[in-house]
Amino acid sequence: MTALMLDGVSKSFGATAAVSNLNLSVQRGCICGLLGPNGAGKTTTIRMIMDIIVPDHGRIDVLGCASPAAAKDRLGYLPEERGLYRKMKVLQTLKYFAAIKGVPDRQLDGRARQWLELMGASSWANRRIEELSKGMQQKIQFAVACINEPELLILDEPLAALDPINLDSLKSIILSFRSRGTAILLSTHMMHEAEELCDHIVLVNKGRSVLQGTLSEVRGRRQADTVVAELEGDSAFLDALPFVAAVRRDGQAVEMSLRDGADSQQLLAAMVPRVRVISFRLKMPTLHEIFVRTVGGSDAQGS
Repeated sequence: MTALMLDGVSKSFGATAAVSNLNLSVQRGCICGLLGPNGAGKTTTIRMIMDIIVPDHGRIDVLGCASPAAAKDRLGYLPEERGLYRKMKVLQTLKYFAAIKGVPDRQLDGRARQWLELMGASSWANRRIEELSKGMQQKIQFAVACINEPELLILDEPLAALDPINLDSLKSIILSFRSRGTAILLSTHMMHEAEELCDHIVLVNKGRSVLQGTLSEVRGRRQADTVVAELEGDSAFLDALPFVAAVRRDGQAVEMSLRDGADSQQLLAAMVPRVRVISFRLKMPTLHEIFVRTVGGSDAQGS
């Protein structure tokens, strides 16, 4: 079931098109990665979903409502620009935002303390936000986004600048929301995060969608042009083969990038008479490699 749908959404600032005719959907129980370089239009897209700015054209449907305002108690939003009340105490902060998001009064204290424990911040309950480290503030902001147990969770760069332990903790919580049927839109420019967490991706560049699909679909559309082999013998001849673009060696392991149009079987045929081939396999492109090939060195100017 679709929790979020954008249909032909566009937004310009003066002569600059930040988002152009964007279509995407997020299903319940699915993590959709909104990917792209810095300035590709990801944050502008999220601000339109959250009704912070209004699109020039197109339609946005949030949990069956034409406006996120009508579904605000069912949403969770972690903005890229973190913003907590610095003088407010941590427990007070969580209870305050839980109340705003419609959590019943009788549940406020218990819900807030539950999230403090999840964030490893129980001992900080009566400390002011300004006394927390940057990483702990980010975790409290994440708790604020999740405290109403939303049906749709929108996360803008949620894992930036976290240490490995806190990174794993937040990833685990994100995956637990997915397992209980929450729809999640996760904006990031870190491809390894998307590869690890996302079921579906939308890659945007200069405000336009340039690639969409599940991870397997996206990889399947890109021809595997790298071969990894384990060889015995002198492999120096590989560097001179006209259909090989680059060769990287690590002992007996050799990774070869093929030129456009080259056939891996052609490479294997060239190897067999000259070296012993212990193993030979095609390496599927990573999301990072697909991202670089699709976006390249373009200079997106959106926000």
